[in-house]
Amino acid sequence: MVLSVGIVPCTPPYKTAELTAATGMRYRLAEWVIPQAPLLHYWVIPQAPLLLCSNRRVNTTPLTVVQSDGTARGGVIVIQEAFGVTDHIVDVCNRVAAAGWVAVAPHLFHRQEGVTVLDYSDMDSAMAAIGKLKADEVDSDVDAAASALAELGFEPSSIAIVGFCMGGTVAFHTAVRRQLGAASTFYGGGITKGRFGYPAMDSVGDALQTPWHGFFGDLDEGIPFQDVETLREITATAPVDTEITRYAHGKHGFHCDDRPAVFDADAAADAWGKTLEWFDAHVAR
Repeated sequence: MVLSVGIVPCTPPYKTAELTAATGMRYRLAEWVIPQAPLLHYWVIPQAPLLLCSNRRVNTTPLTVVQSDGTARGGVIVIQEAFGVTDHIVDVCNRVAAAGWVAVAPHLFHRQEGVTVLDYSDMDSAMAAIGKLKADEVDSDVDAAASALAELGFEPSSIAIVGFCMGGTVAFHTAVRRQLGAASTFYGGGITKGRFGYPAMDSVGDALQTPWHGFFGDLDEGIPFQDVETLREITATAPVDTEITRYAHGKHGFHCDDRPAVFDADAAADAWGKTLEWFDAHVAR
């Protein structure tokens, strides 16, 4: 499993000092590898592991990028949970890479000064941060991740997206907005009501352009299972494959093994296995 900063792999534990010492070399290599990118260029920043992606409009999206060993099966955009690109989200990226994909996780809080990764106990700050997100800005960040994968040679049909918590909501609406290979949502809240300026699910659920699989826990206090079943009914009329899996003992965050109070090992393993199967079945080779 290799974490890449720019194009060049960096050995764990990804220490800042190591990255700082190598920054110049990696910057030149990154530019040399993708000279055909007139509107999009990359450079390495020392606080990493981040790849900064910028275009001529000076819109910037920091991205955590993890590359697989060998030839990648495709690309996967990994959308953060409410607490940011946490260690858990980086671990998800590593799992994606271990399965043979290139993972790219955009940092959605980068427009908010001083907000990066929040502690799981600081729910007030997390809610404040996600409350400031705007759909068009989030879409721009997701598109930056897709552009980074495109520069690595992946067509949209060879790209999947997976999101957790609020990121699951973003993944769903990306599947409505864009035609990718596959999409997966882990306990995405607010889909039925609308969030961040996205429309409510009942007006867009049957307009999915990307095959979508949702995973929800029946003990999730923020997502009633009745809403999940409504979501199932509406997405069933979409012109692409859709599926929803519910876990009887699953709480919100059941996939996050950094949160013992909500982690469910059986549900997490099953959902992750089904996600990889979904990607493999729908993403173009």
